[in-house]
Amino acid sequence: MLGNYYTFPELLIWIPFVTGLIAIFIKNSNSVKMFALLSSIATLVVSVISLFYSDIAHHPEFFYYSNVSYVWMPYIGSSFSVGLDGMGFLLTFLTAFSYPLIFAATYKSERKNANVFFALMLLSQAGIMGVFVATDALLFYFFWELALIPLYFLCSKWGGEKRIQATFKFFVYTFLGSLLMLVGIIYVYVHTISISPDSNHSFSLHAFYNVLLSPHQQDWLFWLFFIAFAVKIPIFPLHTWQPDVYEQSNYPSVMILSGVMVKMGIFGMIRWLLPVFPVAVGKFDHFVMILCIIGILYASCIALYQNDLKRFVAWSSIAHLGLMGAAIFSTNRLGLQGVMLEMLNHGINILALWVVVDIIEKKTGVRKISELSGLGTKSPTLAIFVVIIAFANIALPLSNSFVSEFLMLNGIFHFNKWFAAFATLGIVLSAVYMLSMVQKTFYGKANALVDKVKKMSAGESIVLVILVIAILILGIYPEPVIHLTQSSVSEILSRVNIR
Repeated sequence: MLGNYYTFPELLIWIPFVTGLIAIFIKNSNSVKMFALLSSIATLVVSVISLFYSDIAHHPEFFYYSNVSYVWMPYIGSSFSVGLDGMGFLLTFLTAFSYPLIFAATYKSERKNANVFFALMLLSQAGIMGVFVATDALLFYFFWELALIPLYFLCSKWGGEKRIQATFKFFVYTFLGSLLMLVGIIYVYVHTISISPDSNHSFSLHAFYNVLLSPHQQDWLFWLFFIAFAVKIPIFPLHTWQPDVYEQSNYPSVMILSGVMVKMGIFGMIRWLLPVFPVAVGKFDHFVMILCIIGILYASCIALYQNDLKRFVAWSSIAHLGLMGAAIFSTNRLGLQGVMLEMLNHGINILALWVVVDIIEKKTGVRKISELSGLGTKSPTLAIFVVIIAFANIALPLSNSFVSEFLMLNGIFHFNKWFAAFATLGIVLSAVYMLSMVQKTFYGKANALVDKVKKMSAGESIVLVILVIAILILGIYPEPVIHLTQSSVSEILSRVNIR
């Protein structure tokens, strides 16, 4: 029975992990594609079902469906503890929702060693799921690294000519950040109080939340964790790996990186950084928010002058993530609730943008904006999709990002009016660069290159329809997501200084 023999977080990890191992032995390219797609659909089904058991406040028995702990390494106070709260339900759903759409959108793409490619994709999903459900610091670190390793090989083996240099930089940044976090985890661990007779200390989330650290200790530990999470997001000035990796990586990998994996950094800040080091958060919040706002304006200005569509999307993503980082450190209910909603919205919007860029490159053979003109005359359906997606990225009312960005800007405004003013300028710049890209690419007279464009395939159309429907539904009625994550917001704010 559910809750006695298996739980939702376990299934969300083990389905992609086991099927990823099996995929290695499926040599036929078409067979392994279908197998990976079916595996991702199975994970999505489990995630959707889990949402019906998320109201633990009114149904305490649901707790045992979404939380479990197994003996792992009792002699050091570490257990295989996984659980889902509001934020966990949200992010595991985003991960489960993204993978089948990615597989479907890129289904016709042929790749060498397809069995290894799809095995790595599924293993990365298992690692990401583990990050979002781990309630043990050592287990969290284990999954943090497990998610990184498959993506490193995916980006370095299947990609552009300069993929090795780009992914090496990505690996160095993220691995060094991870090592700093590991040092921080060990230091906090040795200051925890044991909750088990088998060990003097504990890696459990509860033990980390109740650890007693002096303000001085919190100050330097804060930066060890912050750097690891800021690299993953990324936050200025630790962002320099991202545009190169996005440009050189294959589309499925870059969709995972930008749509899902960056949320690991946001999640880490909310789950581990804010509650464990509240004094340091209150001390460094202004400095971190200044970095985030510089990132918003800097990335927006760079995006204005990008000619490569991949780099354009990369820089626009950095700008939106900077806003999320600033809202986290506003440490108030409005800002944090906006971040919760924006994590889902950003994942949907950026995934939709990558699907569009992939379609354009497959049909024209180029990514340069200067070489594209009049795409709307050859593919009006794609043009309609792009306009809706662009409106969502600039937070137009009735699109999904409007509510989340409104909440985040309100949270920043309550923290500091000037910070909010500069952050709002980033929204204005996003409208300029996004609408400029749409105008240059889809309007005007079609050139010889665009004249050869054929209609979208059924699979591509279905994926974009699903994403556009999600954009409109979340723009019109975001209440279910807000209700789902309210408990997580309240818990985090109860552990930090509420402004």
